[in-house]
Amino acid sequence: MITNRKEEMVRYRRTIHQNPELKYEEKDTASLVARHLKSLGKPFEEKIAETGIVCLFDSQIPGKTILIRADMDALPIFEENDHEYKSHNPGKMHACGHDGHTSILMALASELKDSLMSIVPKGRVLLCFQPAEEGGAGADKMIEAGILEKYNVDACFALHVWNHIDIGKLGVVNGTMMASVDEFLITVKGVSGHGALPQHTIDPILVGSHIVTALQSIVSRNVDPLEPCVVTVGSFHAGNAFNVIPETAELRGTVRTYSASVYELFPKQLEDLARGIAKGFGAEIDFQYTRIDKPTINDPKMADLVRKAGTNVLGEDCLTEENTRTMGGEDFSAFLMKRPGCYFFVGSRNEKKGFIYPHHSSHFDFDEDAMPIGLAVLKEIIGLYLSADT
Repeated sequence: MITNRKEEMVRYRRTIHQNPELKYEEKDTASLVARHLKSLGKPFEEKIAETGIVCLFDSQIPGKTILIRADMDALPIFEENDHEYKSHNPGKMHACGHDGHTSILMALASELKDSLMSIVPKGRVLLCFQPAEEGGAGADKMIEAGILEKYNVDACFALHVWNHIDIGKLGVVNGTMMASVDEFLITVKGVSGHGALPQHTIDPILVGSHIVTALQSIVSRNVDPLEPCVVTVGSFHAGNAFNVIPETAELRGTVRTYSASVYELFPKQLEDLARGIAKGFGAEIDFQYTRIDKPTINDPKMADLVRKAGTNVLGEDCLTEENTRTMGGEDFSAFLMKRPGCYFFVGSRNEKKGFIYPHHSSHFDFDEDAMPIGLAVLKEIIGLYLSADT
């Protein structure tokens, strides 16, 4: 088992885990990162997108620039583990593994400081500590701050510890790996009245029910059956009394798509269908559609590079696509829309040690042996990418 800097990463990770911070609140986490970079004598740029940090390592030999990202935010979850490093902040928890990602990138900074020329044959490495991955569009905000242009970034990579893959495995795919994450809010406006006299009303609950059913027809009849797509209404609220037809009903849900074409067309299809149904009943709607994450689409050449790096480090049997594609979302997609790159999973499941709970579970934890694996693979990715002639 790879053990390089494991104790260092475990120390960082458990400190961060004990002090989880939600999106755009990652001040203590960013401060920990900043102190570490200062201890290495490395200049860095901070307070990007409020709490983000970037740090450049330059070989001083002309070449390309590769960005490696880690996310820093936690989730609004009460931790139900009883280990010694459990969250000290009630209602906040690193239930996804971002504490591990940040720790790996901190250790990578140490490695680059100590062994720059052996890791970076030419060109530059930009370490990106990003806030607000969990629904805060932190990646978009760092991009809007201009880091890709300022540092002339050519390619972007990121990893995620993944409890759906066994320790020692890497999940890598070409093309779309994770879905877009969109949120919609439909407010149906009817005419309220007595429940015993429905003929004098326009019932928004009835209209909303027809909309819920009809939304599934977009997936079954308007989207190519070979294209993964999900529409879920997760919230339906209307009325307060058993004998009153209310004036409004509110439907809130999510849309998940894989392809860029379906991603672009879906909002209009959803709105047109909802408005048409409402009009048929004499009702109206207010429609809100919010983009949260884009589809996470890997560049095939960059995915091949990650595969090569993985097999160089772990051997030919390390690669898997099982439990790798998911309808979950990831805001690293924003970087991949701007630059070629690859997002990949580092297996962190270990049934023998009890690391079996899924991400976003109040019992989530991962095998910390995944961190030195992630570090070793990132170093190999850097070397392979920057040594290439093209």
